[in-house]
Amino acid sequence: MIRIDYPFDFDARGRTALTDGDNHIRDMIEQFLFTRAGERVNRPDFGGGLAEVVFEPNSDALASTLQRNAQAGLQQYLGDLITVQVLVASTQEAVLQVDVRYLIKRTGETRTDSFQRSVP
Repeated sequence: MIRIDYPFDFDARGRTALTDGDNHIRDMIEQFLFTRAGERVNRPDFGGGLAEVVFEPNSDALASTLQRNAQAGLQQYLGDLITVQVLVASTQEAVLQVDVRYLIKRTGETRTDSFQRSVP
């Protein structure tokens, strides 16, 4: 199955960039992690809030809170597509990184992806 790529971009021909099903799942995880609560119409609790905490002082408590909230949210919103096996949030200087290992239910494949944002 072919889907629109995230973040939205254009391909070499100037058309909307597309992606396959498994990469689309990765894109949905990224969208969840960086969406602010209340940002989506009709889904006020959707979002991992990573974009909000990027400007907070880095700490282990921040990473732990993000880890708990993100794992619960991913299970709630993407639980029909994936099973989150491990989610680790870590901070180092001005960078917040989230590593997610998950099982794609449709294929049985286990993938690990890293997502990070830093303070500009």
